[in-house]
Amino acid sequence: MGTGPVFFRAIRIEMPVPAVYRRLGFRTASTCVTAAQKAGIDQVLDEAASLVELQGSALIIPVRGRQGEETILQTGDVLKSAKLAKMLDDAGEVLFMGATAGQRIMEEIARDSSSENLSRAVLLDAVASEMTDKALDWISEYMGAVLRRTGKILTSRRFSAGYGDLGLENQKIMYERLRMAELGVVLTDSFILVPEKSVTAIAGIRGNVRQGT
Repeated sequence: MGTGPVFFRAIRIEMPVPAVYRRLGFRTASTCVTAAQKAGIDQVLDEAASLVELQGSALIIPVRGRQGEETILQTGDVLKSAKLAKMLDDAGEVLFMGATAGQRIMEEIARDSSSENLSRAVLLDAVASEMTDKALDWISEYMGAVLRRTGKILTSRRFSAGYGDLGLENQKIMYERLRMAELGVVLTDSFILVPEKSVTAIAGIRGNVRQGT
């Protein structure tokens, strides 16, 4: 797969409507939505879908070794996290993944917020969040299928910088290795990705049990 990341310039996924409704706090058993309200929400969801521009990248990196809580990659990068090290305990490689919803929807959210159209802003924000997460799922599934053809499998879990004991500063490693600047994503001095609806994650790659690894 080469030494650089694989880029996904236009990720196409269906709108995760149930997940968006859940993020908005709707509960099937207890939340009542009139036909008019649902029509209004669905219209905004359609508008949001046209504003989201999902892109991503993925990179496989061999693990060079481990030392206590540290996972040392072949690139020389060191990931310090006891929880991540445990997840990667028998992984010979790691998969870096990154995805972004793009700038257009964030600009629309900002416009709605400044004009006090807060309901629409909240809806757009929920869509952008859920679709970015689903884009990461899509990349994981795509790369998982590629790996299975070589007798390898991805860990079912993935880990993101800033969660658990993996410090947010590790975002810089993933951002640079995934070359997310080429996707229009910027990393701030405090290791925050911009546009806001941009995410990175790490999964482990194991040899297939059938191969005895």
